[in-house]
Amino acid sequence: MTRAFRFGVQSFNAESGVQWAARAQRAEDLGYSAFHLADHLIGPGPALERSAHPVQNLAALPAMAYAAAVTSTIHIGCRVFCIDYYNPLVLVKSAMTIDLLSNGRLELGLGAGWLQDEYAAIGLDFDEPGVRIDRLADVIEGIRAFSVEGPVNVDNASLRWREFEGVPKPVSKPPLMIGGGSPRILRLAGREADIVSLNFNNRSGMLGAQGVQSSSAEQTERKLGWVREAAGARFDALEIEIGAYFTFVMDDPSSVLQNFAQMFDYSPAEMRRHPHALFGSVTTICEELERRREAHGISYITISDVAMEAFAPVVERLSGK
Repeated sequence: MTRAFRFGVQSFNAESGVQWAARAQRAEDLGYSAFHLADHLIGPGPALERSAHPVQNLAALPAMAYAAAVTSTIHIGCRVFCIDYYNPLVLVKSAMTIDLLSNGRLELGLGAGWLQDEYAAIGLDFDEPGVRIDRLADVIEGIRAFSVEGPVNVDNASLRWREFEGVPKPVSKPPLMIGGGSPRILRLAGREADIVSLNFNNRSGMLGAQGVQSSSAEQTERKLGWVREAAGARFDALEIEIGAYFTFVMDDPSSVLQNFAQMFDYSPAEMRRHPHALFGSVTTICEELERRREAHGISYITISDVAMEAFAPVVERLSGK
């Protein structure tokens, strides 16, 4: 099955409520289908410098609620909530409140956490990947129990919920996005998600060339194999999403392309095909996205707010096609 294209915008920061509202409204006006945050907590300092991760100055949940309040049609999400940063019941109740108040526009993205120095900076144990991913599976069980009619009854390794009903109920079933780049998380996504968010394998606990190199076209096909293996007959119903973190809309991207290729030890041709990168004119990028959809089934592309305006003609040309 060939899915229609969808496009999202991801934004980390805003200097004021006016700026944040304008950005969300502009994404909606330009035809993007979703407006996302990430979920990181710490500000500038040695911990973030070691992680090589940009600052996120907004807390995800209130920023999502604000974006929902100033828009009317665009979906609101987080790529992705780190479940270890929350009491799971507080997270699901907050998320379902956003879904209710936005009239069913929530996209619920969940992840097992990966930024090791952020965990250390806030005094949170950074368990082995398998432990964190098993905990994510437990939280997913709790979210499903919270969202259906009747009393919640969850008793697993992470949650013991009983003698209450989850409220508010979702207005419509929010699509569940699970993101990651390792075999175990992507097999979980294949079993449980509606949207599979392909990402770098961030096992190192920080950003860097290793993560980018774990996500070449060939590695991406391996990742989809893990998803397909776990999904079985439901694979064709899954939506495959990816973050195009390196997006440059320009007629002649050769110098930029060369710089990124050298940075990540790729040839320019390999960098041009990298699933997390887009270089070239509007026509070139549209053709490349159609090729990737045919090759990998990727139909949902999220770009940074920095590229939102330049990328808008691609959205106009391909949305819903």
